[in-house]
Amino acid sequence: MKTNLRKRAEKAPVQRQKRIVCLLSDDEAKIIDRYLEKYKITNRGRWYREVILGFIRKNEENDCPTLFTEHDMRR
Repeated sequence: MKTNLRKRAEKAPVQRQKRIVCLLSDDEAKIIDRYLEKYKITNRGRWYREVILGFIRKNEENDCPTLFTEHDMRR
């Protein structure tokens, strides 16, 4: 029996060239460090991106215009 093996095109890795700097107080840094240690998160940069972009996406979904008002939809 013949099996079809297709070669997948390799994706070029995303190169991030924009930098964002954020200053934290000692207490805020301790809170984040404890959280990352508790959940065994080793890739801090990816975690920051996921949290920030997830928050933005969630707000965008809530802010998108709708055809009807919330009152009309709850009837």
